[in-house]
Amino acid sequence: MEPESGISTHRNPPKLSWVNVSKNLILAYQSFGVVYGDLSTSPLYVYTSTFKGKLKSQSLNEETIFGAFSLIFWTLTLIPLLKYVLIVLSADDNGEGGTFALYSLLCRHAKFNLLPNQQAADEELSSYKYGPSSLSVASSQLKNFLEKHKRLRTTLLIVVLFGACMVIGDGVLTPAISVLASVSGLQVTEKKLTDSELVLLACVILVGLFALQHCGTHRVAFMFAPIVIIWLISIFCIGLYNIIHWNPKIVRAISPHYIIKFFSDTGVHGWVSLGGVLLCITGTEAMFADLGHFTALSIRLAFVCVVYPCLVVQYMGQAAFLSKNLQKVPETFYDSIPEPVFWPVFVIATLAAIVGSQAVITATFSIIKQCHSLGCFPRVKVVHTSKHIYGQIYIPEINWILMILTLAITIGFQDTTMIGNAYGIACMTVIFVTTFLMALIIIFVWQKNILLAAVFLLFFWFVEGVYLSAAFMKVPQGGWVPLVLSCIFMVVMYVWHYGTRRKYSYDLHNKVSLKWLLGLGPSLGIVRVPGVGLIYSELATGVPAIFSHFVTNLPAFHNVLVFVCVKSVPVPYVSPEERFLVGRICPRPYRMYRCIVRYGYKDIQRDDGDFENQLIQSIAEFIQMEAVEPQFSTSDSASFDGRMAVISTRTLRSNSSVIVSEQEDLSGNAIQSSKSLTLQSLQSVYDDENPQIRRRQVRFQLNLNPGMDPAVREELMDLIQAKEAGVAYIMGHSYVKARRSSSYLKKLVIDIGYSFLRKNCRGPSVALNIPHISLIEVGMIILCLVL
Repeated sequence: MEPESGISTHRNPPKLSWVNVSKNLILAYQSFGVVYGDLSTSPLYVYTSTFKGKLKSQSLNEETIFGAFSLIFWTLTLIPLLKYVLIVLSADDNGEGGTFALYSLLCRHAKFNLLPNQQAADEELSSYKYGPSSLSVASSQLKNFLEKHKRLRTTLLIVVLFGACMVIGDGVLTPAISVLASVSGLQVTEKKLTDSELVLLACVILVGLFALQHCGTHRVAFMFAPIVIIWLISIFCIGLYNIIHWNPKIVRAISPHYIIKFFSDTGVHGWVSLGGVLLCITGTEAMFADLGHFTALSIRLAFVCVVYPCLVVQYMGQAAFLSKNLQKVPETFYDSIPEPVFWPVFVIATLAAIVGSQAVITATFSIIKQCHSLGCFPRVKVVHTSKHIYGQIYIPEINWILMILTLAITIGFQDTTMIGNAYGIACMTVIFVTTFLMALIIIFVWQKNILLAAVFLLFFWFVEGVYLSAAFMKVPQGGWVPLVLSCIFMVVMYVWHYGTRRKYSYDLHNKVSLKWLLGLGPSLGIVRVPGVGLIYSELATGVPAIFSHFVTNLPAFHNVLVFVCVKSVPVPYVSPEERFLVGRICPRPYRMYRCIVRYGYKDIQRDDGDFENQLIQSIAEFIQMEAVEPQFSTSDSASFDGRMAVISTRTLRSNSSVIVSEQEDLSGNAIQSSKSLTLQSLQSVYDDENPQIRRRQVRFQLNLNPGMDPAVREELMDLIQAKEAGVAYIMGHSYVKARRSSSYLKKLVIDIGYSFLRKNCRGPSVALNIPHISLIEVGMIILCLVL
């Protein structure tokens, strides 16, 4: 029956639209506490930093104030509103944003990637989205030119890492300037605090902020959005009051005419003051970097409808106040607050500063983790602070390093203007790098005309270059801090990346010959005992050289051997259904397999205690799939290694012969394991000492199918029995050393720098969440001679 009047045919679409609207409104609300904490607290120190020095003493008048506000207005309009909201937010990597997201997109659309152990199978990931290529002739020539020269690809990676280092610098500078600027309001009260007392109070707040990082932001996240919203409403109302009360003519300053007049009146001093003006956009990069937690529409809604108008009105109000109170520059924000609401605004300002600092610290942890995924940062311990919110992490070593550096800067400078000089360079450098990467995105990913990319690059680089040049004029007045910090982190990243690549290159060229393994026979010339041995290696193909040392030096080896390679791929996340690549190394009697575990650069390697079970399930599924699918039926021994299959542990075949069940009896007690009593006792102690790791006790059983191939049944039974006997994690150590003929620089990098980082960073077992109770570390020394 046809619907009457067509009413029913239009009910569902509006309902779906309303769901999407409500979802984005909720996400927009949540984004205030995570994305805009830093940007919204900039009014605390922008005018103070702008009118510092000779500009304050020589050229400060009403026209100058109007020109400064006009600069702030157009800076907010061109960079956050035009560039980020309208353009950059559209360049997401499967919903993720940030510098690494842009680099990942470029690596998937051109051969820019420098990560080792990459495979063709990685391009088949659902999140890879390589897409058809329809580049113009000029774009194709540029692409081929960049792909051909390794130095250019290395330069691109260095640019990305330099931007990441500046974000780490933000993690040091943001808490210092935000907290110090918020508590500086106590100097305008009747009982003024001295500079030393103010710094002491700021340090106490900072120590408390970093000390609570291990709790995770999720515990106080519900407070973040209301605090920032109340703060934005407060500064909007105060700004509106100041406009009406002090100087309504300030509205005219929106005209760019006042910018021209500002520079004609102030000259060089006006150009130098741009280093303070650019502080109005600090925190802008968070709009793109935190895109993965929200949607582009929600971030756009929050900025356009709330953040942008509130900030414009506040800056306009401060300018109106200053135009009639020229002597109030040192504490512009707090002096412009009406006395009856001073203390409530002060409390809200302090809380908002803490919220903004918290968001930047969390982002720094994420950046460090992403650098590690790219092989550009030493191994660190990553702690998951939330079981429900994905991506909430805490890195103890980085947290305490940030705290020490932040306290040193706060105590050393004791001045928001000098810290602001450093802060401005760090933020503008990140924005500058983003513009460069976006130009490449326009060419290679969006596949637009190369002239359009050139116009985008030249326009925004001109605007940002003017600000960046002014910021670099203040290097002697504190601007050197982010440069020094970035250089230190860059050296660490380069040394670790270079040493890791050279070690991988050595392992790749010194693999164990498959003919040698086949010559040993299925027993490998040693005793094969019950159990599963997981041998960790960075190689995605072949058998590492260290395995020959295992065979020749260990008296016995496990009946089932699995070579495990945990690697990163240039996508933000890898779905669990595509995480495992499983294959066979030698013929069936050898019981030797390979499992490649793939993670994206934003994936978290959670230690949920179920890795062993998922691995055994994957191998069992591979064994069954190999028996029925023709592409695995070849008898050529040389072709075994390299043939891999994607195995999903969530969607195993319904006719699988391996049954997985919880290892409990009818009374809910654990079934007796085949492990020895001593091993069971040690396992119990380990579980008691690590209550956060709840390992699933499961039992594998073989469903006897009369039609099953006897060889397949025997192999599955061996796998299940080996799992019941126990799983051991086997890792070897190698010592990397430069050749005597190498240059002094390479000897310095490898023998001193890389060796120092390897000895002082977390061990591979900690980074890979390997349980110590099951770990076997073989202390073999292999000299990986680096040219």
